[in-house]
Order: sequence, then C-alpha cells, then structure tokens
Amino acid sequence: MQKHTSIMNPVLLAGCLIIMVSFAVRASFGVFQIPIAEEFNWLRSEFSLAIAIQNLAWGIGQPIFGAIAEKVGDRKAIIIGALLYALGMVMSANGVTPGEHQAYAWLVGFGIAGTGFGVILAIVGRASSDENRSMSLAIATAAGSVGQVFGAPLAEYLMTMMTWQSVFLVFAAAIVSLILVLPLMRAPVMVSKAELEESLGKILIKAFKDPSYTFIFIGFFSCGYQLGFITAHFPAFVTEICGPIIAGGVLHNMGITTTSALGATAISLIGAANIFGTLAAGWAGNRYSKKHLLAGVYLGRTIIAGLFILLPITPLSVVIFSVAMGSLWLATVPLTSGLIAHIYGVRYMGTLYGIVFFSHQLGSFLGVWLGGRLYDMYGDYTAVWWIGVGVGAFSAIVHLPIRERPLAVAA
Repeated sequence: MQKHTSIMNPVLLAGCLIIMVSFAVRASFGVFQIPIAEEFNWLRSEFSLAIAIQNLAWGIGQPIFGAIAEKVGDRKAIIIGALLYALGMVMSANGVTPGEHQAYAWLVGFGIAGTGFGVILAIVGRASSDENRSMSLAIATAAGSVGQVFGAPLAEYLMTMMTWQSVFLVFAAAIVSLILVLPLMRAPVMVSKAELEESLGKILIKAFKDPSYTFIFIGFFSCGYQLGFITAHFPAFVTEICGPIIAGGVLHNMGITTTSALGATAISLIGAANIFGTLAAGWAGNRYSKKHLLAGVYLGRTIIAGLFILLPITPLSVVIFSVAMGSLWLATVPLTSGLIAHIYGVRYMGTLYGIVFFSHQLGSFLGVWLGGRLYDMYGDYTAVWWIGVGVGAFSAIVHLPIRERPLAVAA
C-alpha cells in the first residue's frame, strides 16, 4: 500500500471524527453518577460497576475488533462497533435496575472497542508514512480529548432540559451517525486469509516471548486505573468535596456556580489540556526515546496526584489539577502505540495494541469499581487516590527495561 506523505489525510480526518464522538459519549458517564443513583436510590457502587464493566468489555473487545479489522476489513469492524455502542445506550436508557445497566454495559464497552483507539489508530498508523506516524497517532489520540472537552459539559447541559434517559438516546443517535464518514476510511488492501493467519500467529508468538512486550502490557495497567477512576468519579468527588455552592471569584464569573458544573468542567479541562499534551508527546516521540518519555509521563502523574491529595482541595486546586493531569492524560497512547509499531511493525498493530490495551482496561475496571466500592465503605475516595499514586510509580519504573529496537534487530 502506498502511504500518505502528508499528515492530514482523509483517513486521519475520518478517524479523528469517529474517536472524537465515541470519546465524547464515553467521557460523560461520570456526570450521570449522582442523578442515576438519586433517582433509583442506589449505592454509588451500583452504577460505578456498570461503568467498570464498560471498561472491562472495552479491553476484552479491543484485540477482538483489531483481529476483525485485520481479517474482514476496518470499516466492517467500525460498523459493528457503532451499532453495539448505540444499542447499549438505548437499552441502558430503559434500564431500571443495577443488573440491567451492568448487563447493557457490555454492549457499550464492546461498542467503544469498535470505534476507539485500537481499530482507528491501527488504520491511521498503516495510512501514515514512517516520518509522520508518531504525529498522526498523536493527532488521532488528541481527537479523543476534543470529545472529552465537550462530552461531559454537553451531558450536564442536556440534563437541564431533558431526563438522563433522553440524553442517552441523543448520544446513541450521534454514535450511529458515525457510519456516514466511513467512505473516507479507505483501508489497506488485505492479503490472503492463509497468509494473514500465518503471519499474525508468528508475530504474536514473537511478541509473547519478548520481555519488552510484557513490560508494555504491565505498564499500561496504571494508565487505565488512573483514567478510569478520574473519568467515572471525579465529577462526583468535586461535587461533594468542594461544598454546595461556588460563591464569587473567577469561576463564578465564568458561569461555574455549582460544584456539579465544576465537576463537569474539570473533565472538560482535562480534555482541553490533553490536546496539547498529546500533540507534544507525538512530537517528542519522533525525536526521543519513547520508553523514557512514558516513564516520565507516569512519574509526572504520580507527583501531580500525590500533591493534589496532600494539599487542601479547593475549586482552584481542582482547576490546576485538571490542567496538569490533562497535559499527561492520553500522552501515553501515541507513545505506547508508537512503541509497539516501532518494535513489532504496523501490519498487525491493531491486534498487538489491542492485547496491551486489555491491560489498560483491567486497570480501568479496577479503578472505577474500587472507586465506588471503597466510597461506600469509607465515605470518601482517599484510599483509591493513593492506590493510583502507587501504581503510577510502578509503571514509571517498569518501562525502563524495555528494549526499544525493532524485533528483528533485537533478535
């Protein structure tokens, strides 16, 4: 396949739009925590478990959708994902028990897998030249942050005019509309089925035997833990910890007059800061060691989260934390996917990244579930924060032994 020499090609543009809408919806679920719990008189852990299951299903589905894309075509994989995503949202809108929401969360999670990073980044990676790949992956990743910028505030705004069930239906329609941009996703020409299966099997065996792949797999766990916990619980955390009303000051003048609005804005600020952080990671990934950059990102997150918990928590500290953490939020994605492409090649990047991403989603499941569980046990999120600090420090260390060379050269 002839690769595009320019960064902004049709494949990248379409991929950015799909990821943006998919992540706008995904990033908004934390806003629904308190409204749903209050309507049905549920414990915090009930809807938290549904979000946790979404993350787990996303992780399980990612290598599956990566393989589907590589075997039957990228666009077919995206169509299946979009339909599952929308179906899960529609059924969740009609769910009235924790068990229903937790069951439908599997559909939402698999839908996110089919419209998220694993499939889209693999397409973008194959459609980019070697010199543009790191930045192209960063641009596609940053599109997810663009979705996060408006996803949570949009959900908060829509709930002032309609029920949360109606918001779910609006989001389902937005997900289905993604199918309209698929003609721009011109996938690479596939090889024969026999050749594909043989080559995929060989590269999987090589990757599983390579300690570097294991280190990448383990290290991505803490990224999922931190992102999953903050996305699902930070709006509720801010709503409760900062008091009922924000009186006066710059935030009040900006129209942020309640802590629920501050919680949604915090998720938006994380997404906005991450646009720049992710693009910077893509730029740096072309010039410096990806494993050292990843270690630095995890160390930075560890320090930021530790200071946030140790210092007094105020509306201002929430804003500062959101911008600081947001600058490192998805910086791991272009670096991790780029590291996999550099070591193992781009042909089966979707499957290889999908397997590593499963570790990320195991962390997300644990972060979201523990957030709700420990909150119900202790009445606050302190323990969950400190666990996140610990796993972040561990990930900073575990990336250092990675051999950052193409596998054939390393062998």
